[in-house]
Amino acid sequence: MSLRVSSSFAALIIAVSTLAAPAVLAKPVSGAGAIKMIDTDNDATIDMKEVEAVASATFDRLEKDADGTLDAKELKGRLSKAGVKQADPDSDGTLDKKEYLAAVAARFKAADPDNDGTLDAKELQTPAGKALLALIR
Repeated sequence: MSLRVSSSFAALIIAVSTLAAPAVLAKPVSGAGAIKMIDTDNDATIDMKEVEAVASATFDRLEKDADGTLDAKELKGRLSKAGVKQADPDSDGTLDKKEYLAAVAARFKAADPDNDGTLDAKELQTPAGKALLALIR
């Protein structure tokens, strides 16, 4: 009986973890790993459209209280207090989806020093690239 319960529990854990996988970047990954998860057109880079899709899904996943905004608790350390303040032009202490996506866009731009509109694995390994990935994980 114990083995059956353990097997059932293991199957449940596997099922739940695969459901969580599309939440993209739940755990920190390398630049190449992030590209594999985000790169929908399979060009070995990610562009803002691909990042925005993941960021939008991340916002929806984090926004637990259905008020249309993310507060510091919901952001779970993805932005510092100063980062929230900078990304919050209406100064209400929360980020709506538009503000959140603007913060993501700013981090994308910072991670794209050659201004080609795409990020490769090397650019995602920089501090700016890692900051972007931390925001959308």
